[in-house]
Amino acid sequence: MMMRRLFVSASLLALASCATPPAAVPTAPPPAAEAPAPQDAEAFRAKMPEAGKAPDLVLPTFERAQLDNGLTVLVATRRQLPLVSVGMAFSAGSAQDPAGAGGVADITYKMLLEGAGGKDTLALDNAFSDLGVSPSVSITPDGAFLGVQVLTRNVQPALALLADVVRKPTFAPKDFERRKQLQLADLVRRLGSPSFLAQQAYLPAVFGEGHPYAHPTGGTPAEVSQLTLPAVQAFYRKHVGPQATALVVAGDLSKEQAVELAKQYFGDWKGQAVQPPAPPAPPVPPREKVLYVSKPGLEQTTVLVGRPGLAAGHPDEDALELATTVFGGFFGSRLNMNLREAKGYTYGAGASSDPRLGVGPLTANSAVRANVTGPAVTEFFRELADLRSRPITSQELESAREGLIRSFPGGFERVSGLGASAAALFYKHLPMDELNRTVERLEKATPAEVQRVAEAYLDPAAMQLILVGDPEIIRTQVGPLNLGTLTPVDVAGAGRPAPGKAGK
Repeated sequence: MMMRRLFVSASLLALASCATPPAAVPTAPPPAAEAPAPQDAEAFRAKMPEAGKAPDLVLPTFERAQLDNGLTVLVATRRQLPLVSVGMAFSAGSAQDPAGAGGVADITYKMLLEGAGGKDTLALDNAFSDLGVSPSVSITPDGAFLGVQVLTRNVQPALALLADVVRKPTFAPKDFERRKQLQLADLVRRLGSPSFLAQQAYLPAVFGEGHPYAHPTGGTPAEVSQLTLPAVQAFYRKHVGPQATALVVAGDLSKEQAVELAKQYFGDWKGQAVQPPAPPAPPVPPREKVLYVSKPGLEQTTVLVGRPGLAAGHPDEDALELATTVFGGFFGSRLNMNLREAKGYTYGAGASSDPRLGVGPLTANSAVRANVTGPAVTEFFRELADLRSRPITSQELESAREGLIRSFPGGFERVSGLGASAAALFYKHLPMDELNRTVERLEKATPAEVQRVAEAYLDPAAMQLILVGDPEIIRTQVGPLNLGTLTPVDVAGAGRPAPGKAGK
């Protein structure tokens, strides 16, 4: 009986497993998704993308020390890489050239690398090359800087070479003659550049004949051809010494390390040179002449407009920088947008303020198509006049402010840039925190303050006008504008008026 129940139960389970399952009850399909509305692929252009958060502005810190012999030590420590920019900043530049001896400062500082400490030019160059470096020298109206960028482990041998260069230059006659001929060849080459010709005429026109800033750094061919080795040696003795020089160290060294190195290589250096005073401020007379350098057949006319500006540290310096930037200091400036974008007269037009130890130049310039010389000059002076009749807007001011402040880090990407900045502080007798002060003044400059300096310093009547181009085009297109007496300039004669008849 029990066995039968088990069999029946097993049979029922087997039948159940073989039975066809009941059909599923059909359900309604889900409703179809609603098709998205078509979108305009260009709709994103209606709204300008928002700028991300600007990075924090981090300015370098410059430290200063002084040795017992008067040598200044300037340090900017940056530890990211084992690199150091080390060099010597000299406080006398081309502004200290004796009258009629333009170019002597330039040749003097370049001669320091033409042999020193018992090494001739080739041996000295090889000694620097053994350290993987090549020294460079730059000369400005206010000073000069000679230095190298080396690995931290090579700082001491590099300083040993620099000490010889600065303290024990050879000044061999044959090296002087070779350097002089190189300088003359370079000047002759540059006389083919319209922009250089314009500068030759511009500097004496703005600063006046005989002013320390009235000649180019490299001098003129007439002046350089008359230079002598005794003149170079006299400049060195008068202007190079511990009290007129700074050791500039930027990069992977601390202030304490830099001072110890300065004592080791320059602690016993003696000399009577002192830092020169600032050149006198030039007068700012109204424009009476239109100076031009004759270049027949030139396809472009170089236009320079300018006047004496400000000395470094003047209370109006940063407000004027903002005003000049709005006028012509960046791509979206009034002058560039007019001459390039609206009129198509030029590839670009610009303006700059160059504060120096003394009063530096305030300049606007462009190279325009020769056939629109007159209209382009007209627009220069119209834009200057419009600064008064069409005041600087808040939007223009903020664009200039942000552009200037955000551009600061670009000068410090390399330790060599740090060194050059420190040297400029030394030349111009500025405090070590001048960069921070500059940013603070730029941030605080008010629209009223910027407008005031724009009207005061960018007055069209005080702007001298210099042209380089085809004389016939200048006479026919600029003469009728009545901006001053057309006066030809002989740049080979250091910017003096050329012989010949001037025309109105």
